[in-house]
Amino acid sequence: MESEYLKYIQDVDSTELYNLMTQYGDDVWRYAYAITKNHEQSKDIAQEVFIKVHLKMSTFRGQSSFKTWLFSITRNIALNEMRSSYFRRMLLFENVRSTQTAQSAEVTYMGNQAAAELREIIMSLSRKLREVLILNLEHDLTIQEMAGLLEISEGTVKSRMNRARKEAQKRWEAAR
Repeated sequence: MESEYLKYIQDVDSTELYNLMTQYGDDVWRYAYAITKNHEQSKDIAQEVFIKVHLKMSTFRGQSSFKTWLFSITRNIALNEMRSSYFRRMLLFENVRSTQTAQSAEVTYMGNQAAAELREIIMSLSRKLREVLILNLEHDLTIQEMAGLLEISEGTVKSRMNRARKEAQKRWEAAR
């Protein structure tokens, strides 16, 4: 229904854009973060995604869900950013700067330790494994949707998903 409606929109007005950002903004940011592992960069990428949506809505043909289309844009922008030398320098700076930071008392108090550890394990996986796991667990994309988004076969998605789960489980058991 949503894709059917959206594929006929040529231009997105400010109200519609606000509604799309409200509905999908967190998902886009979390997916960008899953790829980049950088909070600030993920915010910038999410903004750029919705600018592209505003400018290029007419290119949405409804062949996939709107969310999958957004994730495709997000992935392309994130991967392009990661290839840029600016991003590599920012990532290096972030790693050097944050070597001695401790978690805030709020995060420690509010956080669920097991969930935080599991999230850390997932984020430590290689990008290819982390990406399929997060698309499945956080965004509920199907194997078919992930295959289309990542431009790989469904068998490759299943293989990566299996490897990601096994690796996460192995690291989880080693941490216990």
